[in-house]
Amino acid sequence: MSTVRNLNSDFTLPGTTLTLKRMGYGTMQLPGPHVMGPPLDRDNALAVLREAVLLGANHIDTAEFYGPHVSNELIYEALSPYNDDLVIITKVGVERGNDGSWNFDCSKAGLIKQVNENLTSLGVDTLDVVNLRLGNAEGADNRSLAEPLNTLVELQKQGLINHIGLSCVSSAQYDEAVTIANIVCVQNQYNLIYRHDDELIDRLAKEGVAYVPFFPLGGFSPLQSSILSDVANEVGATAKQVALAWLLHRSPNILVIAGTSSIEHLHENLGSMNVQLSSEQLMKLNNIADK
Repeated sequence: MSTVRNLNSDFTLPGTTLTLKRMGYGTMQLPGPHVMGPPLDRDNALAVLREAVLLGANHIDTAEFYGPHVSNELIYEALSPYNDDLVIITKVGVERGNDGSWNFDCSKAGLIKQVNENLTSLGVDTLDVVNLRLGNAEGADNRSLAEPLNTLVELQKQGLINHIGLSCVSSAQYDEAVTIANIVCVQNQYNLIYRHDDELIDRLAKEGVAYVPFFPLGGFSPLQSSILSDVANEVGATAKQVALAWLLHRSPNILVIAGTSSIEHLHENLGSMNVQLSSEQLMKLNNIADK
């Protein structure tokens, strides 16, 4: 049995006038290998950004430490002057070493520096949304976020940041954060097989807060890939589209930012909005993590 859902829907970030399409675009794959240095094909990278917006993606996920500096500079070159409805969501809390290392810096001085670097490279006076990144791809570390978050709140009061989100955080850290600031989104690792945040997603949905999964395609075992391919064949889509469509079906507060440096793959990703999954197919996919 299939219930038709409008996956090409909007989501308004809580306490804001920012209304986002649920399918956005992530820029992490635009810089060179290992997210360092310039893109292998600069003209292509600019074309991908312009095509994403042309296809209706009105929120772009980025970070000054992608490159570093590269993703933001590409966004500015490709999309400035920005459309009125375009929302650029960036992250702070990490600096890149010359050797490509990812070095955490949530000190007050570090965060102020990073916010100002984002303002400069994006060519704006105020950042739409800034996510405070605390943990890494493996998960949160559960340290207190009061000090760095209060720094962002100060910068918000100064007019340098409009809204604040979180990245790589636990439920406990979110609990602490909402006593300090209005949190509009949480960005954590989540996909068909990495389901650690199921309870958090449901809670955020009730509170009207966006959940933005990174690594949305995950890594599948041969059996999991087979199940995914079977469903894809049933609905006339690719396995990647089914994995992304599952996220859109999972909860109305999930915003997808699958990244790519290919216009062909960009069309494939955004085509996930047109993939309808039956209740039986959703049940099959819901159980895939156990396989």
